[in-house]
Amino acid sequence: MFHSKKDTVYVVLAGIFITNAVVAELIGGKLIHVGSAVMSIGILPWPVVFVTTDLINEYFGQKGVRKLSLITASLIAYTFIILYLAMQIPAVNGEKLVSDEQFNGVFGQSMWIIVGSITAFMASQLIDVSIFHFVKNKTGDKMIWLRSTGSTVISQLFDSFIVLGIAFWMTGKMDTPTFIISAFTGYTVKLIIAVLMTPLIYLGHSLIEKYIAKDGK
Repeated sequence: MFHSKKDTVYVVLAGIFITNAVVAELIGGKLIHVGSAVMSIGILPWPVVFVTTDLINEYFGQKGVRKLSLITASLIAYTFIILYLAMQIPAVNGEKLVSDEQFNGVFGQSMWIIVGSITAFMASQLIDVSIFHFVKNKTGDKMIWLRSTGSTVISQLFDSFIVLGIAFWMTGKMDTPTFIISAFTGYTVKLIIAVLMTPLIYLGHSLIEKYIAKDGK
C-alpha cells in the first residue's frame, strides 16, 4: 500500500519513465534518414522521458531523479543481458517462425551501442537535473517552461553527441562530418519535439497538483 497520493504519483511517473527509456533502447538499432543525415528511431520515446523527468524533478527533487536514473540504467543493462542470453539459445526452425538471424538482427545491437546508450543516458540525466534545479532556484515556482525546456536543451546536446560518439565515431563506423551532422540532426529533432510537448508539462503539473491536494482534505 502507498502511504500517500504523492507516493502513487512517483510510482506512475517512474513506470512511464522506465518503460519509455527501455523501449527507446530496444528500438534504437534502427536508423532512419532525416534529409541527408541518419537518426536512430529510438529518439521517438525520449520526449516522454523528458516530460516525466521534469515532473519528477518538480515534485521529488534531484534525489528522486538520480535514484530513478540509476535504477533505469541498471534495468537497461539487465534487459541487454537477457537479450544476449536469448540470442545464444538456438531457435526452432520453421517457415513461419522467427529465425536466429531475424531475432539477432533486431535485438543484436553491438556492445558499443549499449555502452554509448547507458553512458549518454546517465550523463544527460545528471546534467538535466542540475540545470533544472539551478533555474528553479533562480525563478522559484514561476516559469516552469524555462527550467523544463532549458534543462532539455543543454542535456540533450550532450546525449546526442555522447551516444553517437561512443557507438559509431570512436569505433570508426562514422567519419567525423557524418557524426557531427547526425548528432545535430538527432538533437534538433528531439529539441523540436520537446518544445512542442511543453504544454504537457503544464497539464501534468496541474493534474498532479489536483490529485495530491486531495490528501489534504
